[in-house]
Amino acid sequence: MTALIVVCFFTAIIHLAETSASCLRLSGIRTRHIATSLSFVNATLLVARLSNMFQAPFLGGMVDTAILKNNPGALVTNFRLIIFAAFIGNLIGALLSPFFVALYTKAIERFNRVGSVPRLIVSFFRPRNFLAVMKLIKLPSRRSFSDLSLKDIPKTFLVLNVLMVSIYAIGVLASMLAGAFVPDYRVTATQLSAIVNGIATILLTLMVDPTAALITDQAARGKRPERDVRAMVFYLVLGRVVGTLIISQLLLIPSAEYIKSATLLVKGLFAR
Repeated sequence: MTALIVVCFFTAIIHLAETSASCLRLSGIRTRHIATSLSFVNATLLVARLSNMFQAPFLGGMVDTAILKNNPGALVTNFRLIIFAAFIGNLIGALLSPFFVALYTKAIERFNRVGSVPRLIVSFFRPRNFLAVMKLIKLPSRRSFSDLSLKDIPKTFLVLNVLMVSIYAIGVLASMLAGAFVPDYRVTATQLSAIVNGIATILLTLMVDPTAALITDQAARGKRPERDVRAMVFYLVLGRVVGTLIISQLLLIPSAEYIKSATLLVKGLFAR
């Protein structure tokens, strides 16, 4: 139970950080520092990578324990709770989107004065600045949901974003679950997570990220209004929430069976 709580906590942090990173596009438009805002994405996702580093041993321990107890079915319930934790992280990120936009806008403006990320982070912990940041905390208001038209936003791009997020959320979990189903080849199954996550990577690299960048650049050049970027960010974040709440749960078992089949195929090659 302790391991599950730890994994759920860090999973929520990972998705919260990734959701907050979506807000940087709008902050970039408002500050007119697009390149700086995009560089901040990597800094923000560092939180997600560190969280993943901390949760990985606990997640692996859960799988090993299930295999030793010959009870891989117990992992299904645990993994569904972990996916739900991803949804909670995305939901909190969505609710705090106005705060993240305001925070990143201030951070980008201050970075352009201090010119150093470490100095920027240190300045955050000064009492005066910390209190100023706390004052930025706010939830979405009725105005936040006004003028969020889909008219000039590609619909396919938004649908693919939901699918991409849903796959990313379960890729590693599905490979670990497949490994529990085929314990003698669990290392092979774990390494095959790429055949699921690879689909999400292709969607992100070829379809989702370029379109989001194009809309942001067009707004920066004045070819689009800022409200288009605001609408895009809103629907991207909404897609993260919906994807992890519903689609990831639906994809978990089929993805695990898919990886299990690929693992058995590899097993057959070595058995000859």
